[in-house]
Amino acid sequence: MEKIKKVIQGWQFRQFNEGDWLDANVPGTVHTDLRTQGLIEDPFYGTNERDLQWIDKKDWEYQSVISVDHKLLEQDRIELVFHGLDTYADVYLNEQKILTTDNMFRTYRKDIKEYLTEGNHGLRIHFKSPIDTDLPKLAALGYGLPAANDDSEMGGLGDQKISVFARKAPYHYGWDWGPRFVTSGIWKDVELVAWSKINIDDFYINQHNVSQEKAELVAELEVESVSNWSGKLEVSTEAIVWEKTVELVPGKNKVKLDLSIDQPKLWWSRGLGEPNQYTFVAKLVSDEQPIAEETVTTGLRSVRLVRDQDQAGHSFYFELNGIPVFAKGANHIPNDSFITEVTEERYRYEIESAVAANMNMLRIWGGGVYESDTFYRLCDEHGILVWQDFMFACSMYPGDQAFLDNVKQEAIDNVKRLRHHPSIVLWCGNNEIDMAWAHFNEHAGWGWKNDYDDETREKIWSDYKNIFHNILANVVDKYAPNEPYWPSSPLVSLTDDINQHASKVTGSGDIHFWEVWHGEKPFEVYKENVGRFMSEYGFQSFPELRTVNTFAKTSDYAIESEVMLHHQKNGAGNQLIRTYMENYLPEPKDFPAFLYMSQVLQAEGIRQAIESHRQHMPYCMGTLYWQINDCWPVASWSSIDYYGRWKALHYFAKESFKDEALIFDQTEEQLKVFVVSDKLKAKQAQLKLTLQSLSGEKLSDEVLTIEVKANQSTKVAVKNLSDLIKDYKREEITLIGELLIDSELIDQKKHYFVRTKELRLGQAQIQIKRLSEVGEFKITTDQFAKSIWLDTEEAGYFSENYFDLLPGETKVVQFTPRTGEVNPSMIIDVKSMADMI
Repeated sequence: MEKIKKVIQGWQFRQFNEGDWLDANVPGTVHTDLRTQGLIEDPFYGTNERDLQWIDKKDWEYQSVISVDHKLLEQDRIELVFHGLDTYADVYLNEQKILTTDNMFRTYRKDIKEYLTEGNHGLRIHFKSPIDTDLPKLAALGYGLPAANDDSEMGGLGDQKISVFARKAPYHYGWDWGPRFVTSGIWKDVELVAWSKINIDDFYINQHNVSQEKAELVAELEVESVSNWSGKLEVSTEAIVWEKTVELVPGKNKVKLDLSIDQPKLWWSRGLGEPNQYTFVAKLVSDEQPIAEETVTTGLRSVRLVRDQDQAGHSFYFELNGIPVFAKGANHIPNDSFITEVTEERYRYEIESAVAANMNMLRIWGGGVYESDTFYRLCDEHGILVWQDFMFACSMYPGDQAFLDNVKQEAIDNVKRLRHHPSIVLWCGNNEIDMAWAHFNEHAGWGWKNDYDDETREKIWSDYKNIFHNILANVVDKYAPNEPYWPSSPLVSLTDDINQHASKVTGSGDIHFWEVWHGEKPFEVYKENVGRFMSEYGFQSFPELRTVNTFAKTSDYAIESEVMLHHQKNGAGNQLIRTYMENYLPEPKDFPAFLYMSQVLQAEGIRQAIESHRQHMPYCMGTLYWQINDCWPVASWSSIDYYGRWKALHYFAKESFKDEALIFDQTEEQLKVFVVSDKLKAKQAQLKLTLQSLSGEKLSDEVLTIEVKANQSTKVAVKNLSDLIKDYKREEITLIGELLIDSELIDQKKHYFVRTKELRLGQAQIQIKRLSEVGEFKITTDQFAKSIWLDTEEAGYFSENYFDLLPGETKVVQFTPRTGEVNPSMIIDVKSMADMI
């Protein structure tokens, strides 16, 4: 008999035991259902967040009906599968409690055949207030646990930080870029699954040994059988079939079959090759008839986190199929405060935007959610590597046995769900906890441990080690044995002494570098602080005016207005942006100009960081800025705002992440020129250096023949500034570098010898001309134009934006619409920095 699968639909909701039942969207949340019903205002508008904190103090309930027919009752097993209940819930079938849940991230299954007869059956889920459920746990513990971003004040709880007790998305409780909306609801499908005789619960391709010559694999199946059974297991892919005879006993069975593929088509990350994948089909066959069948798609690749000892310390890089990979990308947070609002189109747009910006890695940060299958599938298809945190961030956690057991099962559920994705190349225990607590260094960390006596300190640290050094490490080792595990990011190494904590840039491990922004240091310190793998660093900007208008009125157009401050969750963030702007950019003339300038500021700062990191390749082998996306419209570190609008940073990242790129490094007396390549073959190239005045006059030029070395950074020229600049005024000139390979222009960079605020800017007349109906445009200018912004109401992005043009130069750009085709009558507004001052 064929397995029956049916998603339960037709849901209603209400506040527990109060009022009429109302239509609900499942998957969904209470907040989004209330909004859909018109019972609350837009949570993101103005300061509405404050008025909606009552929702998490109430209990809520959802109900639906399960229809059962004779065919369904004939099945041996009838299960309800809850793929995601958020979070504390009692499940009732015909008002009989059949299940209690306490983890948003787990999958819960219940065999309900014994409860069923033909006809309709009522299914009701009672969601208990996460606040009321967890406050007693805090009281019972007797002391609070650190939770730096838990906005308990916003939630009306004073200093009672209870997020650490819930296995629920930490960012729901607030963060320094996100609001506090502690949701409840059915956030993933509820499914009815029925089968007879045999069911394949899990199908995993264990990639035991993969090389270009051969893939040695093991098909591992978990099979549940109703009775003793003899038959054949067949596993196939691309016309290759392997088989063996199997004997099953009643209950759970584990079945393995060795597979081997000669000259496999390997899965490669973007830039290194094709992200090839294989679809494997497993069948249990009796008398030539399939009794049970399961399919899994995966890419064949080997991955290693290489931490070899060298003169500086220990390397830290990912080796894919034997090739060292320089990781280029960003940190990813949930795309919405209400994660069920994220459609496949929104996921696709984010991943395609990452690809368009020449990225090859995203880090799934540990304060959000284990992402949807759609997210990882898109990463698989586009060759985007994934650094996967477990969902723990910036907090210490309880260590009672119930909590630990819950964490272990959560880890098993999610590792098993996600381990077939070739994109996932690292499992990481948590975000920033080791360095924040800094157990072995009294003078490091965030001051957390200073609030506790020695006995409590040791207990908290022991609980930490149990989760992150034992439980999660063991789960990864058992269920994803071919992928590395890293206990915390950042970390120097797991040494169990003072050398463990990544409190500053060292020659080992990964580092989160926040001296720029939080430390208020100038952008130039990026050049002096390059680690082995830069897994976090960042700088904020505002979204553009169209986005601001979705949550603010014109009367709010001031960065210190109540609404603008509410949409800035990082304390003194707005003032920090202003202070940095005064140091690097001209003064903006008004509020819209300030928004624009903040984006240019962010982009210029992060470009310095990225290029410093790439310049030091292979010493440094990864640069992941914070962050690619937003969960609501806000001032933040993102390079793409909540509505998908690329900020200047995303355009700058695209240029700085090119697989072959020019980098200028100016010191007091010299200008050094580097070429960095992620390609695997060395090439001969030409480097053209042209000194020009900003009025367009050529002052000097030269052409050098250089070698672009494979998979590394190479210094290709050193110029004394006095010889190069002579008597020209620095604020009136630029050096244009062009990298040509086989006469093709691979990269072009303009280098200025002073900060942007010191450049001589005139009022440029910029012309834009449509070249075709498919979104191609030509831009020219009559004089130097800095940071030209092409602005349109159309959803999508340009091939280049926020670029500089000299008189006589031409720039041809392509517009990529977010969906559909290019609007042939699209209007583009053009501005440059001179228009903003």
